[in-house]
Amino acid sequence: MERKVIIAGNWKMNKDAAAGRELVEGLKPLVAGLTDADIVVCPPFTTLNAVVAAAAGSNIKVGAQNVHWAESGAFTGEISAEMLVSTGVEYVIIGHSERRQYFGETDETVNKRTRAVIAAGMTAIVCVGETLEEREAGKLVEVIERQMTTGLKDVTATDCAKLVIAYEPVWAIGTGKTATPDQAQEVHALIRSILARLVGEETAQTVRIQYGGSMKPANAAELLAKPDIDGGLIGGAALKAGDFAGIVAAGN
Repeated sequence: MERKVIIAGNWKMNKDAAAGRELVEGLKPLVAGLTDADIVVCPPFTTLNAVVAAAAGSNIKVGAQNVHWAESGAFTGEISAEMLVSTGVEYVIIGHSERRQYFGETDETVNKRTRAVIAAGMTAIVCVGETLEEREAGKLVEVIERQMTTGLKDVTATDCAKLVIAYEPVWAIGTGKTATPDQAQEVHALIRSILARLVGEETAQTVRIQYGGSMKPANAAELLAKPDIDGGLIGGAALKAGDFAGIVAAGN
């Protein structure tokens, strides 16, 4: 099945409103004709409004980096799905390894956030992936299985129209290490097989799975050529318009 490539840039804790606007304005002409890939940028909360305005009328969509599962309430410092919808956000990254490592994100809270995002009509980019220790201990399959099964509990086949999975080998994020295309494909195929068990083979073939381990212009085409790699969740390279556009071009 032909799945449209999706390249999403995770800006992490970088770029205020002015810098975010400047980055998008620089990116727009570079990707204007690249229509074979969905293009998403995910700035910090305080930069969302400026980036949504800058991206208006272009082929660039905007995502957030996190969300709370409750509609409202006493959750100091949190942002609800409806608040994101009101800013014009269409995607939300959920369960990024940094959220899991530093902020106590669990498979259970990933599940609650995912269902809140889908219920609000946005697309959830759900991150899964193993640490170096888990990989070396032979726990890769066990970890991905647990993250998928718990993280996608009660997510239906219909919901999957609003679901993207991002595989991020934690050992390849910001380390300069990259899984080989074959290593990445192997885990993407595993993820799709687990999806097939959860929501059916036909639906699993429609869900896009991104690679999130140091994809850059130099290796993007080789990774995207693999049958189960449908895009990239980009970190550092997303902060430079030329680099990010180069990855998008590889997916066209």
